[in-house]
Order: sequence, then C-alpha cells, then structure tokens
Amino acid sequence: MNYRKKISRLTEKEKKTLRRRRLSTIILAILTSFVLFAIYRTPLIPIIGFFSAIVIIFLFFHFSDGFKKSGRINKMETVFPDFLQLVSSNLRAGMTVDKSIMLAARPEFAPLDEEIIQTGKDITTGKNIERALKDLSYRIGSDKIGKTILIIISGIRAGGDIAVLLDETAGNMRSREFVAKRAASQVLMYVIFVFFAVAVFAPGLFALSNVLVFTMDNLIGDIDTSAVQGSSYISFQKISVSLDFILYYSIIFIVCIDILASLVIGLVNKGEEREGLKLLPFMIGLSLGLFFLLKIVISNIMGKLI
Repeated sequence: MNYRKKISRLTEKEKKTLRRRRLSTIILAILTSFVLFAIYRTPLIPIIGFFSAIVIIFLFFHFSDGFKKSGRINKMETVFPDFLQLVSSNLRAGMTVDKSIMLAARPEFAPLDEEIIQTGKDITTGKNIERALKDLSYRIGSDKIGKTILIIISGIRAGGDIAVLLDETAGNMRSREFVAKRAASQVLMYVIFVFFAVAVFAPGLFALSNVLVFTMDNLIGDIDTSAVQGSSYISFQKISVSLDFILYYSIIFIVCIDILASLVIGLVNKGEEREGLKLLPFMIGLSLGLFFLLKIVISNIMGKLI
C-alpha cells in the first residue's frame, strides 16, 4: 500500500524514469544470463546471474538516488539561513508574507528557489501560512529544516514578530552548522585511522598470511616425510586447506571490512552511514590493489631468502 502511494505521488517525468530503469534492469539481467550461459553451459549459473544482476542494478539505482537526494538536501540546508534572513529583510521593508517569500527566491539558492516559489504561490492562493510552511518542509525532506520550520510555526502561533523570529532562527542555524564543522574536524583523525587500518594495513596482513601459507606448503612438500616418520618429536602433515580458498577468503574478507569501514566513516564524519558508501569503490580498489601488489613483493622477498 505504501509503495502504491509513493508511485501515485510521482510526477509523469519520474514515472517515465522509473519505467526506463525497470526495462534497462531486465535487459541487462538477460544479457548477463546469456553471457554466463555461453561461458559455463549450465542453466544454474545463468539463473543465479540473472537475479544477482537485478539485485545489483537495483542497489546501484537506489544508492545513486539516495546520494542525489542527500546532495540536494545539503545544498538547501546550506542556503536556508540566507533565505530566512532575506525574508526577514523583506518583511521589515513592509512587504506582505507571500511577497517577501516570492522575492527571496534567488537563482543562487537553487534548488531551494523552486520550493520557495511554490510556497509563495500557495500563500498567495489562500493557503494558510502554517500549512504552506509544512508543505515546504515535506517537499524538501530535511529533518533540520523541518525542525526549524516547526519552531517558526510555534513562534507565529505565539504571536511573535515574524521578522525577528526569522533572524534569530537563521543565526541559530548558522551556529549549529559551525559547531558541526568543528566536530567534523575533531573526528578527522579517527576517520584517517579507520581508513588506513582497513585500506592499507589489513591488505598487508592478508598478503603476508597468503605468502606464509604458500611458503609453508612448498617447504613441507619438499620434505621427505619417510625420513622423519620414526621420530616421536617431529611430525609433518601436508596443509589440508587449499591455497585458492585462502586467496578467495582474503579477498572476500577485505571487501566486507571495506564495506563496514565505509559505513563507519560515513556515520562518524557526516552523521549518515550511506555517505561513507561514496568512498567504497575507492577503498575496495585501493585495498585489493595493495593486497596483490604486496603479495607479489613479499613473495619475491621470501623467494630470495629461502
């Protein structure tokens, strides 16, 4: 039911975009399954690839939309104090509320300017100012702006001077933004530590462990176990774990800790876990690149020593 409500609220342009995405997702999933069938010649792997491709493409579009929406909200939150101050100046100049809001729609406030114009039109056509401000908060979708608008509405109900109220609210928003920037600068060291621990040091340790297992396997393979079979103090057994398993385990583990670390970095640095996913491709590329590079370097060093 909620999904149907969301679809009904979409504009015609958004509905067309949604239909194109669905079609492109199905086409890419079918192409993926055909490629996998041509390679493996078994029906199971193409079926798994088909559904996996659908999930991956869906997640890509989901996070892409989330990043765009988050960026849009951040832009509006940045210019919202300037908008409030401009409306306050217009009110002090003797303008009506609707005209003050309409004239505050500056191009440099984009994308907030479109929402401002819509709010001004709503008030001009007779909509209650409180209802119009609540609709503005709903369209923007920002918790910070939503709480600010609730404070403004409370002040209007209490009969306060709207111009003074908007000025004080704009000042408080700027103060909170300054405090948030100071807090972000203080946690920067934690972000750097997590990044290096996961993207640099962890791949180095995994590369070292892979080389050690490979070296021990070769050494034990070269030893004549029958010569030491009678000794009760020394026993040799061939390593039962496959070297390919160690390699794949290391790669999967590196990718998993990169995902978790990116979420932690986003939460600590920006206050939202998904903000850290922007770093995920870079972290995975750096981690796997260092893993294979260090694996080659350590293998060459160990080969010269042994």
